Amino acid sequence: MLLSIKRYLPSGLYGRAALILLLPIVFLQLTVSIVFVQRHFEGVSEQMTRSLRSEISLMTHVLFNNRAEIDFAQALAAPLEIKISPFDKTQDEFLERRRYYDLTGLIVRRELLAEPGIERVDLPDDYLVRVLLVKGEENYILSFSRKRVSASNPHQLIVNMLIFGALFTLIAFIYLRNQLRPITRLAEAAEAFGLGQSVDYHPSGAIEVRAAGEAFLDMRARIERHIEQRTLLLSGVSHDLRTPLTRLRLGLSMLDAEEKVDLEKDAMEMQALIDEFLSFARSQADAGSNTYQADLWAIVEDVVENMSRNSGRVSFVKPELPLILELRPLAIRRALENLIGNGLRYANKVSVSVSVHKTEAHVIVEDDGPGIPVVQIEEALKAFSRLDPARNQNLGSGVGLGLPIVADVAYAHGGKLELSKSRVFGGLRADFIIGLQR
Repeated sequence: MLLSIKRYLPSGLYGRAALILLLPIVFLQLTVSIVFVQRHFEGVSEQMTRSLRSEISLMTHVLFNNRAEIDFAQALAAPLEIKISPFDKTQDEFLERRRYYDLTGLIVRRELLAEPGIERVDLPDDYLVRVLLVKGEENYILSFSRKRVSASNPHQLIVNMLIFGALFTLIAFIYLRNQLRPITRLAEAAEAFGLGQSVDYHPSGAIEVRAAGEAFLDMRARIERHIEQRTLLLSGVSHDLRTPLTRLRLGLSMLDAEEKVDLEKDAMEMQALIDEFLSFARSQADAGSNTYQADLWAIVEDVVENMSRNSGRVSFVKPELPLILELRPLAIRRALENLIGNGLRYANKVSVSVSVHKTEAHVIVEDDGPGIPVVQIEEALKAFSRLDPARNQNLGSGVGLGLPIVADVAYAHGGKLELSKSRVFGGLRADFIIGLQR
């Protein structure tokens, strides 16, 4: 039962806060309307009708017991604001009318019909009440104002309640929106930081919201400082290793050809590892750079042309219509180069395809290589993770930063990297996803 109701409740903070605000006001108005209108107005109508019924009882006694005193009855009815007129059943017709929304009319009819001699009650509108007095062959119509039997303008309470309730609800909602706005700004700043953007944010609002905002700023500063230190460490170590590596390669050049083959191979692998460290450091720096509009399909086409210039083993069909997005082109280019480069290293054929699904743009890179076992896909996305059984170590496995770099770039663009087995080629299928709504 609760789950079925919860499905229809608002999911946003504004909607839930408005519901919390409106429900008590609505129930309060309904309770006041039922209790006050039903009890107070019904009680007042009963009391007023009974008082008038006593006056009608006097008129009935005069009319039916003192027929010669009709003038006296008229004189007696005048100060009571009751009009007496004879009624001929054979010539006239007495209507019994009551509008369906005239709730107090039910009380008036009930109380008046309890008086002996009153046979019918006519309530044509809000201003007049007509009563038919019958005793034998004598028939009279008593007419008097509706104000004498029911409270005047009972709807004014409901109208005033609705108007002021709506007014105070609007005021409360404006105040509530101002109180919730700092929370929304905090959520936007946190979401932007998760995508690699550092937007301007100043804590505001209630004490608790300001405390959460200040905690977020402290956390963001610590994370940015940690990323900066890690990037500087990687770039510094990689840069410092270049000098001894250069001396090592210079010394190797003086050796005989037979002695330096294996050593030069090790030196080249060390150079590739250093370049990978520098690439990872650059990707971290690019993650915090500004974005600008660029054609994603054009970037993919340019990368494919550069990667297939020598091998000719990469296929790609560019869509006719461009896809303009807010991107970091250098980071996108580096991620695609990693994916296509891995395919060229471990496979004979690489296929690149693109598509758009709802709020996501997909760049899919497939190859016919050995692929990655399903149980090791999660491990492959971790930094410094090398899957030697799945990849040929003799071809150079790097330090395990290629796929983590691609995943970081995708996440910074509101997307993700999904790895699976290619159904077409049987190798690895890498789905590089970018969010369209950012």
